Amino acid sequence: MKSRIFVAGIAAEADLLQSLIGLHEAVSAHAAGLVLVTSAKGPWPVAQLQTGGTDGLLLELAPEVQRRLDFGLRSLGLEPRPLHELAALTYVGAGAGRMEAAAPQVLAVLVAAMADILALQGQHRPEAIAARLFPVLVRASSRVRASASPPATLRHDAGTHDVKVAARRQPYAHFFAVEEYDVSWRHFDGTASATVTRAAFLSGDAVTVLPYDPVRDRVLVVEQFRAGPLARGDGQAWQIEAIAGRIDPFESPQEAARREAAEEAGLVLNDLIFVARYYPSPGAVGEYLYSYLAITDLPDGCAGVFGMEDEAEDIRGHLIGFDALMALVASGEIENAPLILTALWLQRERARLR
Repeated sequence: MKSRIFVAGIAAEADLLQSLIGLHEAVSAHAAGLVLVTSAKGPWPVAQLQTGGTDGLLLELAPEVQRRLDFGLRSLGLEPRPLHELAALTYVGAGAGRMEAAAPQVLAVLVAAMADILALQGQHRPEAIAARLFPVLVRASSRVRASASPPATLRHDAGTHDVKVAARRQPYAHFFAVEEYDVSWRHFDGTASATVTRAAFLSGDAVTVLPYDPVRDRVLVVEQFRAGPLARGDGQAWQIEAIAGRIDPFESPQEAARREAAEEAGLVLNDLIFVARYYPSPGAVGEYLYSYLAITDLPDGCAGVFGMEDEAEDIRGHLIGFDALMALVASGEIENAPLILTALWLQRERARLR
């Protein structure tokens, strides 16, 4: 027996709806008992039960399709409610302030997120996914950026059938996630590999930025406790790094670099100089980094202790001269790849920048 479902707001967007249930017939309808508001989960419209009125789509779905729709929409924080005026079920969400439509870039991230969400059906409850929707959207925004890969001139130019994923599992998901894939790929001789299991650590795209004062010939680096060295058994878990952080959903790498500089060092950055974009450890880590250098005024006394209290950050800044920076690279005290890479780039470009 088919179910009658009325969807409005983000749930009625054609691209998102198609990613959820494929091509289905829909009838335009109006519900007087619903209004569209900005979702508490992000910058997109959701329906809310109150007198007003909104247009949407009326669907009739078979049980298995309705279950897929239900899983996807509940993972976005929406909840099913009866809509008596249309003898249908609808999906509503928490939020405030009128909103009619999501921006195209927001919709693109949500469509990418839905592919990840639906892959978890049967593995995780939708409420658990909704509770960690922010990191899910961070990963989805990374997927959108990944669709614009650098050119393949020397390496193999992969086609859509060169990699086959037979199964995908997510045994761990919290602030970060781990995924396992049963995957095969095309060998260089054209044959297909055996299906093997590979695991990847997922953290989303991130930025690093090194503030540099060319007049004083010095940089600002930050120091903080890191779990990676702790897990390795390193007694020196405090790392000297460039300012860094994950790129939030719907945020550009440049916007993230400026936000992180304010949060971690109290600096307002203007012009950013692109250094490189890269996978720091592609064998097992899905993180992708965008590294920048920022020409900045760094007077005495501008380094301090900063960080976001709600993220348990305790970040100390250091003002050091260029020669001291390179000495720390040479001695191994600076031992993280993004800062080493940026320091070597600065060594090459320093005369031009000064």
